[in-house]
Amino acid sequence: MKLVPLGDRVVLKQLVAEETTKSGIVLPGQTKEKPQQAEIIAVGPGGVVDGKEVEMFVKPGQTVIYSKYAGTDVEIDDETYIIVKQNDILAVVE
Repeated sequence: MKLVPLGDRVVLKQLVAEETTKSGIVLPGQTKEKPQQAEIIAVGPGGVVDGKEVEMFVKPGQTVIYSKYAGTDVEIDDETYIIVKQNDILAVVE
């Protein structure tokens, strides 16, 4: 099954959090916070959304940082995706 976002929506796949820090310290499971980095899987067409013209500035394959409480989690084929609006994306990681 394939997710096709509508309007100014973007489908993200969250990146896996590292289990250890760069210095080699292992982090216990309960102290880990959900990372806000994700890879873009699909991008909506943009167009007129709520009476305003929306141009899409992101594209599939980019790694982005998104707002902490943004989006809707969706599970399809045992994979979890997050659907967010483009304005919930804070930055592109290059």
